[in-house]
Amino acid sequence: MADPTVLASSPSAQTDSSARSSVWVKGAVAALIIFAVGVVLITNRWLTERFTETTRNKAELRLALYSGNVVSELQRTSVVPLLLSRDAAISEALTKGSYTYASQRLIQVQADISVASILLLDTQGRTVGSTNRTLLGTPYRSAPFYVQAMQSAETVFSTTPRAGGGYEFTYSQQVFAEGKPLGVIVVAVDLMKFERAWAALQDLVLVTDSEGTVILSTEPRWRGKAVEQAIAAPASPSALNMALNRAILVTSDLTQNYPDAYVRGVAVLRTDNRMTFRAWRMASFTAYDSVRERVNGILALEIMGFAILAALTFYLLSRRAWSQTLSFRRESLELRQLNARLQREVAEREKVQKDLAVAEQTLAQSSKLAALGEMSAAVSHELNQPLAAMKTYLAGARLLLQRKRAEEALSSFQRIDDLIDRMGAITRQLKSYARKGGDAFEPVDLRLCLSSALAMMEPQLKLRVVKITRSVPRAAVMVTVDRLRLEQVIINLLRNALDATKDVREPMIDLTLSAGDIATLTVSDNGHGIADLVNLFEPFYTTKRAGEGVGLGLAISSGIMNDFGGRLTARNGTPKGAVFEMQLPILGQSLAQDLGQDVKAAE
Repeated sequence: MADPTVLASSPSAQTDSSARSSVWVKGAVAALIIFAVGVVLITNRWLTERFTETTRNKAELRLALYSGNVVSELQRTSVVPLLLSRDAAISEALTKGSYTYASQRLIQVQADISVASILLLDTQGRTVGSTNRTLLGTPYRSAPFYVQAMQSAETVFSTTPRAGGGYEFTYSQQVFAEGKPLGVIVVAVDLMKFERAWAALQDLVLVTDSEGTVILSTEPRWRGKAVEQAIAAPASPSALNMALNRAILVTSDLTQNYPDAYVRGVAVLRTDNRMTFRAWRMASFTAYDSVRERVNGILALEIMGFAILAALTFYLLSRRAWSQTLSFRRESLELRQLNARLQREVAEREKVQKDLAVAEQTLAQSSKLAALGEMSAAVSHELNQPLAAMKTYLAGARLLLQRKRAEEALSSFQRIDDLIDRMGAITRQLKSYARKGGDAFEPVDLRLCLSSALAMMEPQLKLRVVKITRSVPRAAVMVTVDRLRLEQVIINLLRNALDATKDVREPMIDLTLSAGDIATLTVSDNGHGIADLVNLFEPFYTTKRAGEGVGLGLAISSGIMNDFGGRLTARNGTPKGAVFEMQLPILGQSLAQDLGQDVKAAE
C-alpha cells in the first residue's frame, strides 16, 4: 500500500517544478538581454574610438593638402606684381599716359599666368588698365591695397571685404621709373576656387587670419566672424526647446566619444592645421555620421544575431505570430482592393484627359473657322472685283472677235486668266488655313509664315486704312513648328491689332522679326492698350462687345506656343498701344543655313 505522505506531496512537487522552470526561463531571457546589451555597448565603444581615430587622421591629411594648395597659390601669385612692375610696356604706358594697349597686355599676362584679375592704377588711384574692361576708370584711392602699396616699396598683401560678402585677396606693387612712382599694379589671388572645391566635400572647411576671423569657408555666412561665433548653434526660441536639445545631445553622446564641437546642433570632429602664411589657420569639421554609419553597420549584424536568438526564444513562449499573420493577410487583401480601385480611377482620369485634349483641338479649329467667318465678307468683296473685271474683259473680247481682231481678244483672255489665278490663290489660302493642324512639326522659315498670314489677312486689311510696317532679317529664320498652327497664332495677333486700332485716327501696326539665340516676332499697335494683363490669356476673357468675340483666341494661341516649346507674352507699349511677343527656339546655326538656302532656292 502506498504511503499517503508521498501521494500527498506529489502535486506540490509538480507545482514547485513548474515554478522553478518558469523562473529559470525568465532568468535566461533576462541574462540574454543583459549579455546582448553589454556586448553591443562594448563593441560600440571600441569601434567608435577606432574609427574616430581613422577619420581624424584622414582629416589631418586632407587639411595638410588643402593648406599646401592655398599657400602654393599665394606664393605663386606673390611674384606676379613684381614682374609686372618691371614690365617695359606697363611702365611706358604709365609714363606716357597712353593706356590703349595696357588692358590688352594685362589680359595676355592673365592668360599666361592664370590669376584671378589684374588692375593697373595711376598715381591718383584711378583704374587705367584691367583684365575686366568694365572696371576702367574706377577709383581705388582709398582701397587698402592702393594705400599700402603707395606707402611701401615692397610687394604688399591685402585682404579686402567684398560688398556682396566674402573677401578679395590681392598683391600690390608700386611701379617706379627713374625713382619716381608711376602707379600701382594689383593682382588678385583666386582663393574662391578652393572654396568651390571644398564645397563638394561633406566636411565643413574654413580658414582664419592671424586675428581669428574667418576669411574662407564652405559656409558663406561664416565669413567675417570668429570661429566660435560662426559654429555656435542658434538660440532656441523657448526653454522647452533648449531642454529637448540638451536631452537629445546627451542621449546621442552616450553611444560615442564626446564631440569636439557642435555645428547647428550636430556633433562634429574638429581638426586644426597651422598654415605657413601670415599665421593663418585652417580647420575642418567632420560629422560623426560617417563614423556612426561604419559602427552601426557592424552593430546591426550583432543586433540582428541577438534579435534572431530572441525571436526563437519568444516563439517558443508565445504563438501570437499566427494571429498577426492573419491580420497581415487581411490588410494585404484590403491593400490589393485599394490598388485595383486606384487603377480604375487612373484609367478614368487618363480617358478624361484624352477627351479634354480632343476638345481643346476642336476648340482651336472652331476658333479658326470663326476667323474665317469674320473674313468671309472681305473675301467676298475681294472675289467680286475679279469677277466684275472678267465680265468686262469677256464683253470686250466678244466685241473684238466680231470685228475680227483676234490678237487683241487674246490679250483680254490673258487678263482673264491672270484674274482666275488670283482668285485661286485666295481660295487656296483659305482652304489651307481651314485645315486642322496636327503634330506635323517641320523646319519652317518664320518669314514665310508671316508673309502667308499677311496674305490671308489682305482682304480685311484693304477694308481699312492701316499703316503696316514690317522689319524682317534677310537671312532665313528657321524654327521647328506646325506651320498651319503657327499661322493661326499670327492671324489671331493681327486680328486683335486691327480690332484695337478700330477707333484710332491713324492706326499703325508694327511687325518686327529678330533672330538670335531665339526667334522673336513682335506685333505692336497704337490702340487703347491692355487693361488687365493678369487674365489676358485666360479662356473666355475678352474686352470686346457681345457678339464680337468669346475670348478664346489668345488662350488658344498661348497653348499652341507652349506646344512648340516657346511662349507668348504681352505688355503695354509706350506711350500707348499693346505689344505681343512670340518667342520660339531657333534651329541649329548650320542646319538653319542649309534649310535657308533650300528655301531661297524654292523661292
